[in-house]
Amino acid sequence: MADPKGFMNTPREEWARRPVEERVRDWDEVYVPGALLPIISKQADRCMDCGIPFCHDACPLGNLIPEWNDLVSREDWRAASDRLHATNNFPEFTGRLCPAPCEAGCVLAINQPAVTIKNVECAIADRAWEEGFTVARPPERLSGKAVAVIGSGPTGLAAAQQLTRAGHTVAVFEKDDRIGGLMRYGIPEFKMEKRHLERRIEQMRAEGTKFRPSTVVGRDVPAADLRTRYDAVVIATGATAWRELPVPGRELKGIHQAMEYLPLANRVQEGDLEASPLSAAGRDVVIIGGGDTGADCLGTALREGAATVTQLDIYAQPGAGRDEDTEPWPTYPKIYRLSAAHEEARDLCSAPAADADARLFAASTLRFGGDDSGHVTSLRVVDVDERRVPVPGTERTLPVDLVLLALGFSGPDQGDGLIEQLGLALDPRGTIARDDGFATNVPGVFAAGDAARGQSLIVWAIAEGRAVAAAVDLYLTGSSRLPAPVSPRDRPMRV
Repeated sequence: MADPKGFMNTPREEWARRPVEERVRDWDEVYVPGALLPIISKQADRCMDCGIPFCHDACPLGNLIPEWNDLVSREDWRAASDRLHATNNFPEFTGRLCPAPCEAGCVLAINQPAVTIKNVECAIADRAWEEGFTVARPPERLSGKAVAVIGSGPTGLAAAQQLTRAGHTVAVFEKDDRIGGLMRYGIPEFKMEKRHLERRIEQMRAEGTKFRPSTVVGRDVPAADLRTRYDAVVIATGATAWRELPVPGRELKGIHQAMEYLPLANRVQEGDLEASPLSAAGRDVVIIGGGDTGADCLGTALREGAATVTQLDIYAQPGAGRDEDTEPWPTYPKIYRLSAAHEEARDLCSAPAADADARLFAASTLRFGGDDSGHVTSLRVVDVDERRVPVPGTERTLPVDLVLLALGFSGPDQGDGLIEQLGLALDPRGTIARDDGFATNVPGVFAAGDAARGQSLIVWAIAEGRAVAAAVDLYLTGSSRLPAPVSPRDRPMRV
């Protein structure tokens, strides 16, 4: 490590966000442009180069974090980029979108603020693009084998890039009109500008990967035909079957799933629409669900000019620090976190009836009320205890004319016919069943990412994409030199 006393002499400093009043008037990323590089070398100095770096275990990609921290502290950006890309195909995605379980596993985090691993990662990735270190890596020779990858989210893209570089001819099939999956239409522009996605897609095209957007496998292309035309098939369609809220009044107009709402806002930014037909402008909005998708809806509604926005979270408000008895280091703790969207809601006082950052914690929806035209006008909410049992005397009514359901996802969507046509077996959770080598019950068909693992983080998606690529390469050639960072049975570190 470059500075043995870095963690003692340098306090943690994160990438500064732009002022709230400024950033909610546009859709640009929330961070101050150019503010990361001046601080990042000193932040990398805080890494202690531990004898047993638990940040490796906390990250499913196995990122070589102490190594590239040391290189950044010495400002050797090319070598840092090489070490970072050795384990992660898309570090500019994870550096912006991952909740950083690696930082929870940082040894420094036992009694001090962790190293800003996520910011260092993002700085390396961005600098690599600026300096021209990130280039296309087409294979030296082709294997003569062809692979179809269904789905172009982080799992599908990672698998496709690895297999292309191994010499296989790869085609990526995507149901939407643009490549990227939920990174394209689910992640708002203010969290990750789509230019980062576009340049990776162009890199992959230059390497030889083929893309087939606007193609629903199972409907536009029969799944059996795809299986016949390709030597192997990778299913990486994600977990897009959203969870419902079966309460009285759910049938009222004005109640929508988050993934009905967010893609329309993203299409406005793509130039497809002048305005979203589900715009929150001037409306009283309630978001049901306390996760990242709910926060994305919150930030989007604020930028669209909502009159009020309230977010319901069924869990109690967590504490500010780790509970060592229930969530000991190095597990990822459930603590109070203030996302950019919640910071905006707090400063703008977007939810008069809620807590300071727009969230109503330990709150559950009882029913919706509507007007004579069948449109939602109210939401009846009640406080709940730790067992989610309603607390007597806490019922109250919130005015609302737009409700967004952000309750997570249960597994892959089965409406396109893909699973049925291939005859794929499902596990009890409704996800695609697979063996220890990512293979399904259908020979030559593999499954990875949220479609098989269930809803998870972007780092797990990329890790599964890399691992399934190694499995497919082994299946096609009898051996593989591709890395396999995770197995289908691996799980995040938790108690």
